[in-house]
Amino acid sequence: MGDVVDVRGRDVIVVEDIVDTGTTVVCLLDYLAKDNPASLKLCTLLDKPSRRETEVKIDYLGLTVPNRFVVGYGTDLDEAGRNLSGIYSLDENAAKNDKQDV
Repeated sequence: MGDVVDVRGRDVIVVEDIVDTGTTVVCLLDYLAKDNPASLKLCTLLDKPSRRETEVKIDYLGLTVPNRFVVGYGTDLDEAGRNLSGIYSLDENAAKNDKQDV
């Protein structure tokens, strides 16, 4: 595990690329909250609320996206498409069959 940072009394912003089901980010936020930060906020580039399984309060949001697979601007499909300068949704069949053309 990496370095441990004491967040007690500090203002903390968790930055995510995408919030999907919410399960992972809620687990992280709960873990950080145990150390009593002064404030704890969530910032995400993309939010996919149609897939949500756990309620998540997003404090800073870039875009809400539909229930489609997205690539670009840091998001990828098995490392493909990460360096695209925009955000694109993939056709479901293309995502399964043609990763190298992303």
